[in-house]
Amino acid sequence: MDLKLMVFQQNSQLIYQFLPFPFALLYYILARQGCLSSTNRYVYLALGGCVLAMVSMGSYCWLVFVPVGASAVLVPSARSLHAHTCVFGAQMCWQTGWHLFIQYKEYWLQEPVDTRLLIAVSSLMLLTQRITSVSMDLQEGKLTGTQSVGSATSALAPHLAGTQSVGSATSALQYLSYTLYFPGLLGGPLCSFQQFVSFVEQRVSPAPQPLYAVCCKVCWALGLQWGKCVLVDVMERYSPGLAQLSAVQSTLWVLGLALVFRLSYYSHWALSAGLNNAAGLGFRGYSGRGVPRWDGVSDGDPWTLETCSRPSAFARHWNGTTAAWLRRAVFQRCRTAPLAMTFGFSAWWHGLHPGQVLGFLLWGVAVKADYRIHQRVRPLLTSPATQRLYRGLGWAHTQLLIACVVVAVELRGACFMWLLWKTHISVFLLLYVILLFFLPQKHP
Repeated sequence: MDLKLMVFQQNSQLIYQFLPFPFALLYYILARQGCLSSTNRYVYLALGGCVLAMVSMGSYCWLVFVPVGASAVLVPSARSLHAHTCVFGAQMCWQTGWHLFIQYKEYWLQEPVDTRLLIAVSSLMLLTQRITSVSMDLQEGKLTGTQSVGSATSALAPHLAGTQSVGSATSALQYLSYTLYFPGLLGGPLCSFQQFVSFVEQRVSPAPQPLYAVCCKVCWALGLQWGKCVLVDVMERYSPGLAQLSAVQSTLWVLGLALVFRLSYYSHWALSAGLNNAAGLGFRGYSGRGVPRWDGVSDGDPWTLETCSRPSAFARHWNGTTAAWLRRAVFQRCRTAPLAMTFGFSAWWHGLHPGQVLGFLLWGVAVKADYRIHQRVRPLLTSPATQRLYRGLGWAHTQLLIACVVVAVELRGACFMWLLWKTHISVFLLLYVILLFFLPQKHP
């Protein structure tokens, strides 16, 4: 197994995320100085997204353009109560088709998948979040979908809560810019349509100069990438003899591999947040000391995640905007087994690879078991010493569990799942499964 090739192929979009930084800073400068009208700001962000899609995805850019155009027609043509169902079904069918095509090339044809196709599908997954976020807003009455009159094309005409209505042509431009804006095209994080419109039309207090925050996040992302390189070099020395490693060594190897993947995510999130900040998006006022806070758009804080002592807490904080979207789109709408449906849908949204299905379902089992364990153990934690011991043991167990889940999801293939299952770290997954089935839920 070529660990370096496997890890860095999955993060090649980071290179393309560096390219738009000058254009994001240019947008901030022009918008702050009043050189761009409201319409021109929408056009700038949308055209930037189109150019970035063509550069990073090549001929596969139409994978993103087609659903954007289709949803712009489908959303206003459907009634508000049914728009979400139509858009959600169409978008997931389109995305699933390409996920299955990738599996067909990988598992059936045994052919390498074009990196540009992987970038396009990754962007398509983020596009699904933005499109369905708008459709859920329509369904919940936060926006009102209408059909433009006297126009050749349909348009989304939202009426923002507490603000005046917007014309159909402007609304179409707002929607297209929201779905294609280049700071969020390749990496998110997800922001609401209302937040995006307020940012572009400068309805909130103007953001201060973001260069310092951007430099900090870019340096943080580069530092994480450097740490990942060092860790990969160390781990490659043990890759050939993984089957012959002892129980402790194999466990440490899986923990190290999971950390490599998590470092990739952390650097990706930091770079994505920095790119949004460069354009001026993500400013959240000032702290008590008068320091600007640029954490308005973020997918997670590594320190918060790495110190979680419960699998359920890790699930809530991991990839924060996606977790919030899953909670809103699935968990809050399912009456039967909402937790299982949420993790099952997450596996579907990620691509339905064998490792993804296994990883997310086992994660869901662990979260359910964690609730039952905590419900019974919490009354016994009567002293600070027992509480610290519980948190320490919980942290170690969470690290082992999340390592199994992350490796299963990232390696994806069934052959790698068998290799993971043969290591002793899989015992911790079995423990949660056993506890879930043999530890009855305690009713209040």
